[in-house]
This record gives sequence, C-alpha cells and structure tokens, in this order.
Amino acid sequence: MSTTSTQQGTHGAREGEGKRALVTGLRGFTGHYMEQELKDAGYRVFGTGTPGKAAEPDVFAVDLCDRAAVAAMVEEVQPDVVVHLAGIAFVGHGDAEQIYRVNVAGTRNLLEALAGLGKKPSAVLLASSANIYGNASVPFIDENVAPAPANDYAVSKLAMEYMARLWMDKLPIVIARPFNYTGRGQSENFLLPKIVSHFRRKAPAIELGNLAIARDFSDVRMVAWSYRRLLAAAPASEAFNICSGRSHSLAGVIDMMSEIAGYRIEVRVNPAFVRANDVLTLTGDNAKLAAVAGAIPTRPLAETLRWMTEG
Repeated sequence: MSTTSTQQGTHGAREGEGKRALVTGLRGFTGHYMEQELKDAGYRVFGTGTPGKAAEPDVFAVDLCDRAAVAAMVEEVQPDVVVHLAGIAFVGHGDAEQIYRVNVAGTRNLLEALAGLGKKPSAVLLASSANIYGNASVPFIDENVAPAPANDYAVSKLAMEYMARLWMDKLPIVIARPFNYTGRGQSENFLLPKIVSHFRRKAPAIELGNLAIARDFSDVRMVAWSYRRLLAAAPASEAFNICSGRSHSLAGVIDMMSEIAGYRIEVRVNPAFVRANDVLTLTGDNAKLAAVAGAIPTRPLAETLRWMTEG
C-alpha cells in the first residue's frame, strides 16, 4: 500500500528516518498495520499494549487511565509523532462507563503527558470515528456535516474531539474520522470478518441484522497509509474523513462473498442484531484528505474481501 516515493523527503531520505513514533494500541488490529507503515517509512516505532501481556521491546504495558504511568511512558519514549489508536472501538461494547473512561479520560491523560514534554511532537493524530455523524441526511458526508451521534461509542468519540480542542494551542493535533474499515486480523465481533469467517468454513447459514444498512468500507492498509500521510503533513487542528467515498449494503457484501466462495449462504435476520438507533447509511467524502495526503490508494471492497478470505 505504501510506496517509496511518498515515503521519501525532498532529499531522498525516508520521511521517518531518525524519528520516533508512538502508537497507542500497537497490538490492536489497526496497530499492526500502522507499525508496518511507519517502519517502512523509517520510523522507530514504540507502542502501548494491554497491561499483563508478555513484555516486548519498545512496547509499554500501560493503562491509559493511569495518568502517572502514561506520563512516565511518554517521558521515556520522547516521540516525534504520535498515533493514538487505543480505545474501545466496538459500538456494541456493553460497558458504557468504560467506553467514556477510556476514550475520553484516557486520551486526556495522553495529551496532558505530551504537552508536558520539553520537545513537543510534530504531529499527534487522534483516531475518532465517522460514527459521530450519526444518521446524516446528505448523500456524502464531509467534515462540515453537523455531528449527531446515535450511540455511546459515537458520543464518546465526539466528546474526545471536544476535549482535544482544549489542547490544540499546546499540541499539533490532527483528528482522523475513519469510516468502517476491515482487513486480515480484525475480530469477528465486527461485521465483515464475521461474514468472511462463515464463508471460509462453508457455513450453511448466517444470522445478521438489517440487510439494508450500507457502509463506506475501506481497507485497513489504506487507513494506515492515510494516517502516515497526515503525520507527515501535520495539518494541525483539522479533522479528516478516512473513507473510500462509496458504500455497500450488507446484501451487496453477501453477494460479493458468494461469488468469491462459490456458493450461496442462507441469511437469517436476527431481531437481536437490529438496533433501534442504528445508523442506516454512512458514505464519506474524502476530498479534504486527498488534498492534503495526495491520491488515496483505495481498493475495491471485493479485493479486500478476497484477501481476507485467502488469509
């Protein structure tokens, strides 16, 4: 997904050469791809992981809600750039209090620690979510659409964005609003990995929710590329949609997977999977991202699904 030309500076050196990148949530789904993207660009990558996991070089087992531990970690790493991925990322997560504590208070602890450094990072990217837009009435959602969050996860991400504004005079913060994205290694709690898994094992049937729901699905490798390009450009105090600009319904995804797998699966609609406040359609406008990052290396969804199926 990344190319040598976009990773080189004006004098031929890789853009991250000699620089230190901190990625919170490094061992999460997106963190794996972010680490590779940054290493390919020359960065030395540090990260945070879940407390209690086996120790790894350059990975700190830190609870972001532990203010002192976060401050000590940041002081030790001295990052040149930061990608904040750690947080509760599952809309259906059952513990609302934890969602707000981790996504808002945990992020505040990180920003406070970074602002206290003698040498500030050149860019701090915070991963928000397109869920903040809710059920927008426009066909393509750009960054000027008014937020209308429809669940606790979305409210927590919008609250994080507002909280981050308090630190924008002290840090070069960039807000990323990714729409849905997927790839190898994503948990089957998420919709597309669940569908791919059923087809991979030739399951005769699958239970889903509202088949009319349409989402703008991207490939995780494009998301990692976009984050790296935003770090390099460092457009401080700005928000960017990370998306493909095209949406697919669940029914359409099932059709794609049927063609890839060579058989039709029986789809059963489970009322338990239909949420009353579900966002029906999310399709993003990525023009602002392209203006800063350059031509976006989007992939057809069918290509991403085939990659996941073969992995």
